[in-house]
Amino acid sequence: MCTSFMQKKSWKNLFAYMGPGFLVSIAYIDPGNFETDLQSGAQYKYELLWIILVASCAALVIQSLAANLGVVTGKHLAEHCRNEYPRIPNFILWVLAEIAIVACDIPEVIGTAFALNMLFKIPVWIGVLLTGLSTLVLLALQQYGVRKLEFFIAFLVCTIAGCFFVELGYAKPDAKEVLKGLFVPQLKGNGAAGLAISLLGAMVMPHNLFLHSALVLSRKIPRSVHGIKEACRFYMIESGFALVVAFLINVSVISVSGAVCNSQNISAQDQENCKDLDLNKASFLLKNVLGSWSSKLFAVALLASGQSSTITGTYAGQYVMQGFLDLRLEPWLRNFLTRSLAIVPSLIVALIGGSSGAGKLIIIASMILSFELPFALIPLLKFTSSKTKMGIYVNSTMVFTFT
Repeated sequence: MCTSFMQKKSWKNLFAYMGPGFLVSIAYIDPGNFETDLQSGAQYKYELLWIILVASCAALVIQSLAANLGVVTGKHLAEHCRNEYPRIPNFILWVLAEIAIVACDIPEVIGTAFALNMLFKIPVWIGVLLTGLSTLVLLALQQYGVRKLEFFIAFLVCTIAGCFFVELGYAKPDAKEVLKGLFVPQLKGNGAAGLAISLLGAMVMPHNLFLHSALVLSRKIPRSVHGIKEACRFYMIESGFALVVAFLINVSVISVSGAVCNSQNISAQDQENCKDLDLNKASFLLKNVLGSWSSKLFAVALLASGQSSTITGTYAGQYVMQGFLDLRLEPWLRNFLTRSLAIVPSLIVALIGGSSGAGKLIIIASMILSFELPFALIPLLKFTSSKTKMGIYVNSTMVFTFT
């Protein structure tokens, strides 16, 4: 009887730990993910789905390690880097982390600009300039309740996810081909390798490791063996659930894009859009579900996705700067600096290459993120493999080998 009561109480505690994993998972369904998913489906149908599966499995392990580091040691990843590495390597790691945050911000800038173009017919280059203002307004609204704001944004993103889930019923992708794409690795055709790298970079982002290890510290975790063990277990469950949802969203976007763009009944106009598919043209994929409203709802959700990802990027930037340099900036100032660095290349490309060029810049930014990942992952593995730091929660040989 007593055991049953303790189990119910223990599982009830799960809700106290809900939040960090879902906030981190926003980075897995941001405009960069949508862009790479759409192009993957349009160009290679379901052939690159296995990248999403591998990246999602790796993400669960890596994000759990980041959460465990914060829970067990009481310090986040950037703080450990400052304490463990000499000044110059620490500075280099900080610069690389900042570059990763800027590279992550570029798809959010362009995604927001595309959303404004679909909603109000604003040229993409003007939309790029307006993204700085929109983000500062959003940050100002946080004083009325960050959780309410995040819930609203998550609701909008889930709305577009629901639309893609429903669209799957209309698109009717071949189940056997989808399963083959998930479990049979293949890289056929020119550009497949580059797009695969972009998919990986858009899924597992370096700044997420710094962010997750810091967000878990917002909870009051009992400093007992049972309390730490329970927190590690619940954070893994929460992260697992959030990442499964993100995985299904990415799979559905690729499957819908692959099914629609490779359909024999596709119209000439839609076929032309599929040849160079970007976020600014993708709303036609949902017209079977939403009709004339497809563009508007897709734009609203894209705007929400970009802005919610911006919030997580701002938080990550705060923790990175505080951890590596022991320096704190106001969130609005921190976001203004990061956004300015992201706006410059986005504006240049939007002016020269239009929406097509801006879409390609998202792919390039995602590729940069994939090459940046080791500079956050290696320190994380080093610290979580330290018996001194982690005690009984040190990485197992299997985990170290897998990562």
